[in-house]
Amino acid sequence: MDPLSAVIAVLSPHAAVSKPISGRGDWGVRYPAYGKPGFAIVLEGGCWLALQGRAPVRLERGDFVLLPATPAFEMSSRVGMACVASEPSPRPLRHGDPDGPPDFRMLGGGFQIERANAALMQSLLPEMIHIRSAEADTTGLSRVIGLIMDETAAEERPGGEMILQRLMEVMLIEALRHGSPEPGIRAGLLGGMRDAAVAKALRAIHADVRVRWTVADLAHIAGMSRSAFAARFADIVGCGPIEYLSQWRIALAKDSLARGGTPLDRLADEIGYESASAFSTAFRRHVGCPPGAFARACGPASESRAIGRDML
Repeated sequence: MDPLSAVIAVLSPHAAVSKPISGRGDWGVRYPAYGKPGFAIVLEGGCWLALQGRAPVRLERGDFVLLPATPAFEMSSRVGMACVASEPSPRPLRHGDPDGPPDFRMLGGGFQIERANAALMQSLLPEMIHIRSAEADTTGLSRVIGLIMDETAAEERPGGEMILQRLMEVMLIEALRHGSPEPGIRAGLLGGMRDAAVAKALRAIHADVRVRWTVADLAHIAGMSRSAFAARFADIVGCGPIEYLSQWRIALAKDSLARGGTPLDRLADEIGYESASAFSTAFRRHVGCPPGAFARACGPASESRAIGRDML
């Protein structure tokens, strides 16, 4: 499995919500940080989106945006508009003049990912992924989001939860395949997969996580010197190659522990640790608790799949 597909499989997106958003004339809204993934695609007109601490970005018709962990943001019809404080809502929204046909329309929504690896999405993906329709074909994403809206609007169709999860996976893969971070935003795994040398190392890690990889091994695969590779990997992905390997092993462990049923010694072997003791030590260092305590905390009684608030 390639790195992007592997990460999305572990994140297991679910509990999608979506709604139409429209506006007319001058308007501006401000939302607090949400912390969960959000997405939007512009159907008509355009608007400005400004993440907290970032310069405004223009969204045009057909543009798609994915926020892996939605921060506080403002959205407006033009730069400099006074923004009204708002709270996320699952209901359709109309901004600005309530009368007359809208001059701006978008579909916005949000979803949840497995709690066990929520931090993984934030650490490996850029703060904002923006696909410009002028640079890439977003027709497929538009169709997928339309299907997500249809499914979320339906009343408990048989198999609906699984269909939604698959649609969310397709949307994420499409977004990561074609998207790019805004200038000045760390590229993370997305950038790593677009760098020929770093991508070779990432594919090797994900192809066999049990291998006791060294920086020298991965540098050889990348066709670079050890020091140049280590610096390049850290600059693009945001952490060193061995730290990335450790993060991915712990992510796999969290996923397995949350599901239950795998003995620690077997799990340790499956993800590349010499013993259950070595695995437990590494897990405690990364997570702050032993594997057993984590597994109990992630049991069915503690897992909530309630539908979250919308992004916009």
